[in-house]
Amino acid sequence: MNYDIKDINLASEGKKRIEWADNDMPVLRQVREKFEKAQPLKGRRMSACLHMTAETANLARTLKAGGADLLMCASNPLSTQDDVTASLVNDYGIPVFAIEGEDNETYYKHLQAAVEHEPVVTMDDGADLVSMILSDYPDLAGKMLGSMEETTTGVIRLRAMERDGALKFPVISVNDAVTKNLFDNRYGTGQSTIDGIIRATDILFAGKSVVVIGYGWCGKGVAMRAKGMGANVIIIEVDPVRALEAVMDGFRVMAIAEAAPIGDLFITVTGDIHVIRKEHFMSMKDGAMVANSGHFNVELDIDGLTELSKEIRKEVRNFVDQYVLEDGRRINLLGEGRLINLAAAEGHPASVMDMSFATQALATEFVLENEGKLGAKVYNVPKKTEDWVATLKLKSMGIEIDQLTDEQKKYLQSWEMGT
Repeated sequence: MNYDIKDINLASEGKKRIEWADNDMPVLRQVREKFEKAQPLKGRRMSACLHMTAETANLARTLKAGGADLLMCASNPLSTQDDVTASLVNDYGIPVFAIEGEDNETYYKHLQAAVEHEPVVTMDDGADLVSMILSDYPDLAGKMLGSMEETTTGVIRLRAMERDGALKFPVISVNDAVTKNLFDNRYGTGQSTIDGIIRATDILFAGKSVVVIGYGWCGKGVAMRAKGMGANVIIIEVDPVRALEAVMDGFRVMAIAEAAPIGDLFITVTGDIHVIRKEHFMSMKDGAMVANSGHFNVELDIDGLTELSKEIRKEVRNFVDQYVLEDGRRINLLGEGRLINLAAAEGHPASVMDMSFATQALATEFVLENEGKLGAKVYNVPKKTEDWVATLKLKSMGIEIDQLTDEQKKYLQSWEMGT
């Protein structure tokens, strides 16, 4: 088996981590049992470009159990857990191309390995793999049956491809599944972002002015957790409805130019480019901290910050680089501007990834079941799948919900009965 990981001898520790995560992923376990019996992915070549964590490893086990000929690579250079990749190779026989901290050249070499696997189905976390296939491998793109995408950033790119006619096969937007964005983005990103920042800085949130840039589901989760820890939270938004929602939720809302001199900690969660720019860094207070929890580090104008700095002090603390401006003010960049919850912590808790990854696996089954029936578009996850995942999650938590009576069902489907 061909693979490229840090050290195969880390496998025993990785297996412990994978099994520990599996304890908190009951829905995905049931999907794996279903897949083992039905073999819906049998013989299909798959490449998955995802964050290589213990939770992802359990998704990989599920896809392989379903019969997939699977290869994995990393979607982010700083999110790989090297012991997990070792276990995937050693204990589960899944080829992996991912090394924590890999440079840009290695990252794209690993993407190349995923393409050379000649997949007919892919999974993406940011759309880098799909973009490479569509841009450089038209013959392979023509054989693709579909792909799954689980990030806001990736879906933005894919919908742009669809608008421009560049998309050549169907993509399921797992990111837009309610069981993903409502829970994974809000509760997963909310908790893990705060966790990553605390691990990197050991700061007390209480009393800090925390500026959250973006009030989508991820931003709502981060803001909610920061507020719960006693921070004074400021929201930056460009969408008037979301801005109004933030105001109604009790947050201060203003433009980034107004917030820049006030904030102690800045957290970007937008999926867009350069939301904190040169002029904003220029007006920040001494000691300000900047972190990103959007998919790519382009949310921060790091080149602009570098140009403003007379000195860069690398690793003043683990995961903290200090940029010293000409007047001596220090701006602390966390996790090199990459996903702070994965760069400095362990990403989302397994319990919330349970739903997202169960949905990923079932979306793959849906694509293959509908081979030849789906156009080159971005599709939402079928509601039947969403309801099944949510029902299983509730059951695993020991929660039962009510059922409509026949009378209630009839009433909801009719128009004759009024007041």
